[in-house]
Amino acid sequence: MPVRGVRGATTVATNSKEEILAATRELLSAMVEANDIEVDDIASAWLTTTPDVHAEFPAVAARQLGWTSVPLMNSHEMSVPGMLPMCIRVLLHLNTEKGPHDIRHIYLREAARLRPDLASSNFSTAR
Repeated sequence: MPVRGVRGATTVATNSKEEILAATRELLSAMVEANDIEVDDIASAWLTTTPDVHAEFPAVAARQLGWTSVPLMNSHEMSVPGMLPMCIRVLLHLNTEKGPHDIRHIYLREAARLRPDLASSNFSTAR
C-alpha cells in the first residue's frame, strides 16, 4: 500500500497551552474529515511550530484525540525572515490507496496564506 503525505497548517493568536491544543485538534480533525482517514491508517505524524509557539507540544492534541498508537514527532520550523508567525504545521504519513491528487491538504486561519492555491478548495479556511 502506498504512503501519501497529507499537509495542514493553522495559526494561533497567543502562545498558550489551551490555544495550541485547541487549534491543533481543530486542524487534525479537519484533515481526518476531509480525507476520510481512519486513525489506524496514519503511519506517523510530524508536527512543527514556528519558534514563537512553545507553550505546549502540539502532539498532545493528537493524543487527546485518541491517537495513542500513532508515532508523533514535534519540532520547530526554521526561523526565516518574513515567515508566518504563530504557525502550527502538520505532515501526516498516511497508508492509503488514494492517489496524490485525491489528497486534500488543509490550511486554516492565517495559514491559508501559505498555500492559497489549496486553501481555496478547503471546506474551511480562515477564521
